[in-house]
Amino acid sequence: MSEAFRHPALFYRGIDEYLTGTLSFIEEGLAAGEPVAVAVPGDRLEPLRAGLNGSASRVRLIDMTRAGRNPGRILPGVLLAFADDHRDARRVRIIGEPIWPGRTEVEYPACVQHEALINQAFAGRSVEILCPYDADALPGDVLADAERTHPTVIGATGRRHSSRYAPDQVLAEYNRALPEPSRRPPTLIVDGRTLSEARAFASAEAHHAGLASDRVDDFEFAVNELVTNSIEHARSRCALRVWVEDGHLVGEVSDSGRLDDPLAGRRPAPPEQERGRGLLLVNHLTDLVRIHHADRGTTIRVYLTL
Repeated sequence: MSEAFRHPALFYRGIDEYLTGTLSFIEEGLAAGEPVAVAVPGDRLEPLRAGLNGSASRVRLIDMTRAGRNPGRILPGVLLAFADDHRDARRVRIIGEPIWPGRTEVEYPACVQHEALINQAFAGRSVEILCPYDADALPGDVLADAERTHPTVIGATGRRHSSRYAPDQVLAEYNRALPEPSRRPPTLIVDGRTLSEARAFASAEAHHAGLASDRVDDFEFAVNELVTNSIEHARSRCALRVWVEDGHLVGEVSDSGRLDDPLAGRRPAPPEQERGRGLLLVNHLTDLVRIHHADRGTTIRVYLTL
């Protein structure tokens, strides 16, 4: 990884350490004339705004609990989007806090995969992304994973190199088989002749589950993109399942194809790109995307909050 890109983790305890670490990072960037964005949970924005005094207007402030509710949306919709908007800058600075107390067990693997993939997505670019971690509230295994996805760790005693840094190992480890639902849902086998049946099935199941009417189209569109991509790229039939789990409507598409690009769906698409937007659109429309790929095939699950 080129030294042009920097990706430190900030381990903080309490609001004072949080503000000390983040404000100094922001102010150093502003003093150097660098574009700065801050994407953190909404309850952190007001203390940061107050600490910046009159400089807050020079910083793009983003509520990560909204923009990054789906971890798969953070790279294309927040980090890369901001960096690409400032390609002519000497260096770009971003604070991104994708993991906070309250992230669920089903969300967390997608979060840690996101942190590992940042290093691939920005390799060689003059960008620095500081990722705060609440060392008081987050479990020890989360902090251990942060040391494996960040080459540098900043704490109360200063900055140190992470001897555990191994983002590729993290990606492999969290590529886990997705747990089966508690009750076996009905399965629809889809091919090129039955795409309309898949859309009707997804829409009916969404209405039956009580998904908000304005999101039924999102779910149907996401399922349609997944089955269409599956049939096109795997060149075979796929299996579609829909069920309700822990307050979410879940849609799953499985096929015998391989998804070898770990950044698929996590890169912004340039306006002239006509194809290859499917998984990117799915990330933007849903609240969570989980992917498991193996030699025997690929499974993708999407979650929408009921």
